Amino acid sequence: MNSTEKEISYISSNSYSTLNNINENTENVWFVCHGMGYLSRYFLKYFKSLDSDKNYIIAPQAPSKYYQQPKMHVGANWLTRDNTESGMENLIKYFDAILDNERLPTNINFIVLGYSQGVSVALRYISQRKFQCNKLIIHSGGIPKELVNKDFKYMNNDTEVFLVYGTQDEYLNENRIIEETKLAKELFGNKLKIIPFEGKHVVNVDFIRSII
Repeated sequence: MNSTEKEISYISSNSYSTLNNINENTENVWFVCHGMGYLSRYFLKYFKSLDSDKNYIIAPQAPSKYYQQPKMHVGANWLTRDNTESGMENLIKYFDAILDNERLPTNINFIVLGYSQGVSVALRYISQRKFQCNKLIIHSGGIPKELVNKDFKYMNNDTEVFLVYGTQDEYLNENRIIEETKLAKELFGNKLKIIPFEGKHVVNVDFIRSII
């Protein structure tokens, strides 16, 4: 008996969540990719302390939902090692559709944040689309190993890049911190600022508030 894996294309849909509204006072638009196990509408809670008049937050939703034991809460996952490339192609089209739908003004600061598993999709998206942002936040997540310095050469000289992690992060050890820091320096050079904080694998709300 022969087994064959085939691939098809079809039209799909997905939700995303936003916080606050675009208005004449909006200064910052955030594009924030949540970590594994989150839903986008709950990830927005980390941005509620920002000035609602000046900050508009867009949170894409990872497409693969699942039940989390033991309480059977619904979480979501961006990508796995299986068919990563085709999965990322779908996410790129999804992110494009979000930004097309939002029709954002051009005279604002654009901030891209990836947290935990969201780091990989955020970095792959902006590198493949040559997406300009004022600030890029790599928060407690792994940088995809296939990315190289030339993938980010397009960035403006004044773009700020932050590598943020908790010093007690249960998913990090000394070797992993050294490895991720080295890779980030290779990719971003003097644009990079390294921000360790005292804490575990959590979203650093104080840092989010501080950079604006």
